[in-house]
Amino acid sequence: MAENLTQPTVASVGAFLDAVEHPVRRRDGWRLHDLLVRVTGEEAVMWGPTIVGFGRYAYAYDSGRTGEAPAAGFSPRKAATTIYLAEGTGPHADRLARLGPHRATTACVYVTNFDKVDADVLEEILRASYATVTSGVMDHRAEG
Repeated sequence: MAENLTQPTVASVGAFLDAVEHPVRRRDGWRLHDLLVRVTGEEAVMWGPTIVGFGRYAYAYDSGRTGEAPAAGFSPRKAATTIYLAEGTGPHADRLARLGPHRATTACVYVTNFDKVDADVLEEILRASYATVTSGVMDHRAEG
């Protein structure tokens, strides 16, 4: 079985965020960092070269694939800041409708400017997602 390529590293989260080229992504990365420290009570850890993660959870799929991933995480990418929701965006549909300008896929929310979204709604989403992921009741039967 192939090993998960995204593993925790000892790289500096601060150095990574400070090096983000796009000034809005850099600012939003630090905002999201501070929000997730508050929401999770965890210190940030780099997962691979570009994901800032908080806490961890173990997953196991029916296929036999297992691994660990951050319980909450994000990455300031060139086009938008990507927020990873391990249990998917579906459980947050009502909150996402109130978030403000964003794009969402099955497991990610993309925000281009945190000044344009509702910070309280974003915190609700992150708090609920982290609680679900760390509760040990998340369903991982679909291959992800």
